[in-house]
Amino acid sequence: MPVIEALIFDVDGTLADTERDGHRLAFNAAFHEFGLDWVWGVALYGELLAVTGGKERIRFYVDRFNTDYPLPDDFDDLVIALHKTKTRHYTQMMAEGRIPLRSGVLRLLNEARQAGLRLAIATTTTPENVTALLTNTLGAEGVSWFEVIAAGDIVPAKKPAPDIYVWALAQLGLKADACLAFEDSENGLNSALGAGLRTLVTINDYTAEAKFSGAMAVLSDLGEVNAPFTRLDADGHGERGVVDLAWLQRVAS
Repeated sequence: MPVIEALIFDVDGTLADTERDGHRLAFNAAFHEFGLDWVWGVALYGELLAVTGGKERIRFYVDRFNTDYPLPDDFDDLVIALHKTKTRHYTQMMAEGRIPLRSGVLRLLNEARQAGLRLAIATTTTPENVTALLTNTLGAEGVSWFEVIAAGDIVPAKKPAPDIYVWALAQLGLKADACLAFEDSENGLNSALGAGLRTLVTINDYTAEAKFSGAMAVLSDLGEVNAPFTRLDADGHGERGVVDLAWLQRVAS
């Protein structure tokens, strides 16, 4: 197997557990600000996560769960305005330090940087959300840790389409077999696999029951020495440990 040269990370649910107590609350705050009586509860939001992209998620909600809502003539403009307002609320939450990185993420990022690996992001969330997360968890220089940030509408087709990963690989100038992807959802996994990437999945509350067929490994998280991960896929046999570069090279081989 080629030596691993780059790690490519999804953001929401992968770098940080942002969905339930981050994006969901920010959406609700935006709806309230616009005088809408829409409230996305925890269970409903889990269903909405079947669709990637915030604007797409709003449209999916109206089409599937709020069919009595009378669509205004400027609905497309409303969706854009709602999403912009939601992003403002989300970045404020990040600035307040309310959403930390997931277990093991900072440790692995630091190890990868020290070893000279290249880092990239491939996500459907907005560039503003990515910047807010990185600067408020890694510091002012956090964005510069990542050579490529593929985010938002930079490609027209969202995950599970492979386009965002294909674009990131092109910017890195690397073939898929020289990289590993990190995801937390079936849509994300299918996107990475479609681009030919071996993919490690770390589950969260919303994705714990998914099958993740084709994943390199499925873990509870990346693990820390005093709080090791639990491996959940059949090949792992309940292994516990920490994800470091040596572990990644072994499992990816």
